[in-house]
This record gives sequence, C-alpha cells and structure tokens, in this order.
Amino acid sequence: MQNWTPNSWRNLPIVQQPEYPDQAALKQVEETLSTMPPLVFAGEIRNLQSHLAEVANGNAFLLQGGDCAESFAEFNANKIRDTFQVLLQMAVVLTFAGSCPVVKIGRMAGQFAKPRSAATETSGGIELPSYRGDIVNGIDFTAESRIADPERLLQAYHQSASTLNLLRAFAQGGFADLHQVHRWNQGFVDKSPLGEKYQHLATQIDQALAFMEACGLTSETTPQIHETSLYTSHEALLLGYEEALTRKDSITDQWYDCSAHMLWIGDRTRQPDHAHVEFLKGIQNPIGVKVGPTTSTDDLIRLMDILNPDNIPGRLTLIARMGADNIEDMLPPLVRTVKSEGRNVVWSSDPMHGNTIKASSGYKTRSVNAILQEMKGFFQVHRAEGTYAGGVHFEMTGQNVTECIGGAYQITEEGLADRYDTFCDPRLNGEQALELAFLIADTLKEARGK
Repeated sequence: MQNWTPNSWRNLPIVQQPEYPDQAALKQVEETLSTMPPLVFAGEIRNLQSHLAEVANGNAFLLQGGDCAESFAEFNANKIRDTFQVLLQMAVVLTFAGSCPVVKIGRMAGQFAKPRSAATETSGGIELPSYRGDIVNGIDFTAESRIADPERLLQAYHQSASTLNLLRAFAQGGFADLHQVHRWNQGFVDKSPLGEKYQHLATQIDQALAFMEACGLTSETTPQIHETSLYTSHEALLLGYEEALTRKDSITDQWYDCSAHMLWIGDRTRQPDHAHVEFLKGIQNPIGVKVGPTTSTDDLIRLMDILNPDNIPGRLTLIARMGADNIEDMLPPLVRTVKSEGRNVVWSSDPMHGNTIKASSGYKTRSVNAILQEMKGFFQVHRAEGTYAGGVHFEMTGQNVTECIGGAYQITEEGLADRYDTFCDPRLNGEQALELAFLIADTLKEARGK
C-alpha cells in the first residue's frame, strides 16, 4: 500500500476497456471530472461500511439491486422512484421476516458500463465494436454510434448526480415512511395469484405498526419510521472515470472513490495482478468481488489478502454467482476456505448472472424458478457450513417489463416480446422482485434462527 496511488493501476495489465480513438479528448474529460464535486462523501461511505460490518457479524442483511445497466434515453424521475419503491418494499418484507436491519444498496447513479464477452459483434455481415454501456458508446448498430466517446463520461456523471439528488430526497422526505411502504405491499397482495399466502405476513406487519403507534412510536416521533438510508454501487469497470472521482478525505487522510458508496469487481476483471484489483485495494470504500464457477480457493485467498489485508469487517463482500445447477457443489469449498482462514466477509448471492438462457424466441432471459433455486442453494450451503448467508444481489427494475420468465404471473417465452426493454441483461420486474422477497422471507427467518 505504500506504493499505491489513484493512478498506479495504469502500470498494470487491464481488460474490458474500450478503445478511445481520441486519447487527448479522453484525457481532457478525465481532468475535467477530477475537478467536479464528489458524488458521495467519505462520511457516508464509512457509515455504509459500519452497516456492512453488522452484516458480516450476522446482525443485519444486505439487499442490493437495480438496473443491469442504466441508460441515458430512459432517464426520468418516475423510473428512479419506481425502482426505489420496490427496494423499499423488499426491505420491509425481509426486515420483518429476519427481525434484523436490512442494508439497502442500489445498482443506481453510476451503473452504466458493462463488460462484454467479445470486443466486437457481427450483424448482417458487418462487424462493429460491442456496446459497452451508455457511458462508453451507443446501442444503435452503426459505426458512428459504436465509437467510444469520452463526452459520455461527463453525461454519466451529471445523470448520476441528478439520480443521487432524487434518491436522497425520497429517502429523507417521507416517501420511505413505513406506513406508505406497507400500503404498497397490500396492493401487491391484492393483485398477486399468491395473495392468500402473503396476506398473513402483510397482516403481521400491519399489527406491528399499529402496536408501535400505540406505544407512541409514530413517524413524527421516530425518524426511523419516516426515513431510510439507501446507498449506491456500481461495477468499477472504467478506471479512468473512477480515478478522476477519487478524493483524499481531509479528516482521515485516506483515499475514497466518491463515484459511489460501494464498488465491485466483476468475474471478468478480478485478476489479482491486474489493474482493477490494484485500484480497488487502495480505496477505503466497501468493495465487492463476484465469485463464479472459475474461482479457485487459492484465487480467493489471494484476493482477500490483497483487498482486505487487515481483515476489517464490512470491507469485503463476496458475491456468489454460480448458477442454480452449480451452487451446491461449487460454493461449499469457497465458504469452508473463508471460514477456516478466519476471514471477515459478507456473503451475498447473485442468482441472476449464472442463470441466463436464450429463449426459443431469441430473447436472452432468466427463469424466476432458477433464480429462486440458486438462492435456496446459497442459504442451504451456509446453513450446512455453519456460516451466515448475508445478502442478495438482484438485477431488477420497478418498471412492468417482461424480461424474466415465470413467477406468479407466469410470463412465458412468447410473452417476452411484450415489454422487453433492457439495454443489456434481463431484469426482474417489480412484482417478480417482490415475490422473491416474500419467498425467501421464511428462509431468512430460519437462517437467523428467528
């Protein structure tokens, strides 16, 4: 760490980076970003780490979710509000089931860049650079659209600032009042085919709120009922952007990446001797690492040594994304290794990325049943190993999309075309996400021994 600087990553190999034809323009944009105000603040980041430390110690639960990739074209207040609302609904269900605080982190206000399996794609005999997210290039399949444009970095920054401003207003301005969230849940219960099953839980929540009011714990007297905390996160993929928004805290004299409260490294960029690990090891933000089928125990130990050498609780979240058919075979050796090494980590389940399939209609999709199966496997592994299943990580939206098949409303492959709006990977819609929250509620309650 003595040799670490915000730009020391530039001396190492790097993958998943766009090729900018105008390097001078890129440098100018990065310099401009380095003078812009931080999007988040060191104190907020430290608060999140303390909350994640509670998750690591088994006293709280992590709910992380949001868009696969944010877009410029679909940016509007209603979309942000609807996703925020679903996260709150899910959190209420999980809080009540687990009798513990739920740490809420959105894949919002910065989740623009996406890794790709290939640098180029071909359509109609024409080969062009792959779409890497709106922060890099455009989704239209034209040569002009696919040029990596540095000005998009600035647009992403300004959209992230606007999103954060709205999220803070929602979280602190009464929109998150528990009574309001419960009313949303009741609407879901009324509509859902599984409504009878969910009605019992909704009634219990209602009774708990009524009891609190009778004891004088109202929205007016207890801020926790009236407001909440929502943190932001994204994959730290474009390191030039991340470096430009990294600041030294005047209180602690330590470096924080002020583009988001939490950053994570994807399964394609977690090479221990490469640039992404080098950059994230030096910032004080809580960080995540996607752990997939190719992750060996030796790799995991090395990454933990580099990214959390002081074994600080809340610093490191391991996000398992194995696939429904692999989770119960591939996860246990990693969990045992972390336990035997005495490492303080948050274990979270990403049941989305390992369960992507191609429907007969040609659409890329995910099955709600497979997502649920992987989550159940994740909890079962931790129960068997005597460790704590600390969180879930969803790609989801508050919009009424039809991108994942199954669920209570039984979206079919034929129905995917109705509202298939994703710019990248298929997302759970609001009802599917809330349905899964109800379905894992009992599992969480059992895992916590409540």
